[in-house]
Amino acid sequence: MKKLLANPLVLLGFIIITSILILALIAPFIAPYDPDAIDVKAILLSPSTHHLMGTDGLGRDVFSRMLYGSRISLMVGFVAVGISTAIGIVLGAIAGFYRGWVDTLIMRIVDVMLSIPTFFLILAVIAFLTPSIWNIMIVIGLTSWMGVTRLVRAEFLSLRNREFVLAAQTLGAKDTRLIFTHLLPNSLTPIIVSSILGIASAVLVESGLSFLGLGVQAPQASWGNILTDGKEYIQFAWWLSLFPGLAILITVLGYNLLGDGLRDAYNPRSSQH
Repeated sequence: MKKLLANPLVLLGFIIITSILILALIAPFIAPYDPDAIDVKAILLSPSTHHLMGTDGLGRDVFSRMLYGSRISLMVGFVAVGISTAIGIVLGAIAGFYRGWVDTLIMRIVDVMLSIPTFFLILAVIAFLTPSIWNIMIVIGLTSWMGVTRLVRAEFLSLRNREFVLAAQTLGAKDTRLIFTHLLPNSLTPIIVSSILGIASAVLVESGLSFLGLGVQAPQASWGNILTDGKEYIQFAWWLSLFPGLAILITVLGYNLLGDGLRDAYNPRSSQH
């Protein structure tokens, strides 16, 4: 905690993430307009006291859509990372604990998956599915578990021959007890750091898919499809591109700052500097 509190960038990341989470949770109570309400009398109005972030080509309030879009982006981040982390922990634990041919098989699968560009793999899978928020979360989760797998495997290989593990094994502890009671709890710190950084990546992927029209579908609001609306009016409606772009930038920056800070704080070598 001393290292975290002493790092102003980590505090900034924590404040950013907390603020966005709070705004997403209270969006229905603070949004001044219905995010899907069309108003032909308010088409492409610039930011003002009535519409803080202006309106889009259908007269919808951009500020309200941004608030609801934060809920979509963060939900995709948390659920997709939850799926990928769960898969990565299971496969990494099996590979690192049992080693041998099991380890070789799992790591070759990881190598094959890593050789395929993740975003293009997601595009290929999404093309065969109906675009929806749940399909996006599942596909992102199923195509981004490789890093966690390698991380957990490395931690298990490092801890496998430690004295406390050998002592538990000598006392007759079963494999499941060794994995879930002794090895996994001691591997949680890097997993948490990886998950925080993974949320930032998932938010970017969802925004990219929605921008391309393969993600969240209208009229449901997400930062990516607000950007898509903005590209049609970019010459005279700058706010449609500026505000969602800044939201994505600030959110990803917040998670990266917090993740890097946690990694430095829990790295034993960082105490030497």
